Amino acid sequence: MLEKRGSLFAHAIYLICINLLTKRIHHKKGRAQKELPVNLRKRSSVPPSFDSVNRMRIVEIVEAKKENFTVKTFTFMDKLCGKAEPGQFVMVWIPGVDEIPMSFSAITSEGLSSITVNEVGEASRALNQKEKGDQLGIRGPFGNGFVPAEGNVMIVGGGTGLAPLMPLTEKLAKVADKVTVMSGVKCRDNLLFLDRIDNILSEVNSEIVFTTEDGSYGIEGLVVDQVEQKLMKERFDMIYTCGPEQMMYNMFLLAEQYKVPLQASLERIMRCAIGLCGSCQIGKLRVCKDGPVLNSEQLKSVKEEFGKFQLDLTGKRIKL
Repeated sequence: MLEKRGSLFAHAIYLICINLLTKRIHHKKGRAQKELPVNLRKRSSVPPSFDSVNRMRIVEIVEAKKENFTVKTFTFMDKLCGKAEPGQFVMVWIPGVDEIPMSFSAITSEGLSSITVNEVGEASRALNQKEKGDQLGIRGPFGNGFVPAEGNVMIVGGGTGLAPLMPLTEKLAKVADKVTVMSGVKCRDNLLFLDRIDNILSEVNSEIVFTTEDGSYGIEGLVVDQVEQKLMKERFDMIYTCGPEQMMYNMFLLAEQYKVPLQASLERIMRCAIGLCGSCQIGKLRVCKDGPVLNSEQLKSVKEEFGKFQLDLTGKRIKL
């Protein structure tokens, strides 16, 4: 009995000591908190602005426009996306299917933004079945966009790669001395934004070149060949490009050959969109955080992989 009482007494003393120690710790913590500047008290490790950008928001599609037989543009209202820069992207959640990265094809200060989607897989097919009034989940905007340049600039889009170059074209039309837009597709049915490009560049010094591989519209052949012809005759201050990566790699080689700085928007599998998961890694860069727009110096640092390899869903390196 005495042994049992002694054990209970020791346990009671232990609880009292723990209680006193806890109170002392809380007292010191509260005093230290009061001594901190007001702006540092209870400060979150995640900046509030970042937390809001990365938080999923549900938006309603206010317009769904069919661009051609596989491409559709969706417009929605979101204040944060309205502050995006050309070249940035959002993560788009299709309920029950997947979440995928999509660059902006239109950005307005009023908060209306658009993404242009080509049917290439399960998620994009499901997304393109959406109509006006349907809902999507979005996170973003994320990444680094294009840096507008003055002088004589060239914009080169391959296929639906022209989409993220459209907001840039609108911005360059206000600051550049001359804007040359070159777009290459397989055939006439794949053409995008003809009227929109005409409207943007109608009152500025500009040139527009379209190529089709089958010759059904514009110049027959590859857009890269026409780019080389232009570079042989004219000096440019900056080249912007987006499209199939092997096309962009050839653009990079031409830019290096003719000593013109280049900005290219890359596409990779993305999951987190904030540089943590590594699914979009190329060399030492992470496309979601360091890109998706990379400049000439960054592309030089990843030239062993750029245009050649990317990571698949399992993280395995595969050939492009």
